[in-house]
Amino acid sequence: MSERGNLFAGLPPAGPQEHFDTLLDHPAARIERIASFAQASPQGFWYDQPGDEWVLLAAGRAELILEQADGTRETVAVALEAGDWIFIPAHRRHRVESTGDDAIWLAVHLKTG
Repeated sequence: MSERGNLFAGLPPAGPQEHFDTLLDHPAARIERIASFAQASPQGFWYDQPGDEWVLLAAGRAELILEQADGTRETVAVALEAGDWIFIPAHRRHRVESTGDDAIWLAVHLKTG
């Protein structure tokens, strides 16, 4: 892991899977770059993460689906454009509904305990 870099340098070629690169792994947080190439979460799959997550869409476009904060199964669609960010509290179920073919994310995963 390097002490500096460029979020857009060394991007992987487009492929059938999202590509995850850890940029920083610290006792308080993990920061990763995610390159998406027109991907979506598998049908019926929901993320349910133990820690809070802050996500910036640095390039491209994406749509997230989040369950209501009170845990009801009603969902909220969130359309993101380059520069938009969202905070997702721990255990708030969410999924990636769609991305453009050039979406670059910066995700900050806050570690618990």
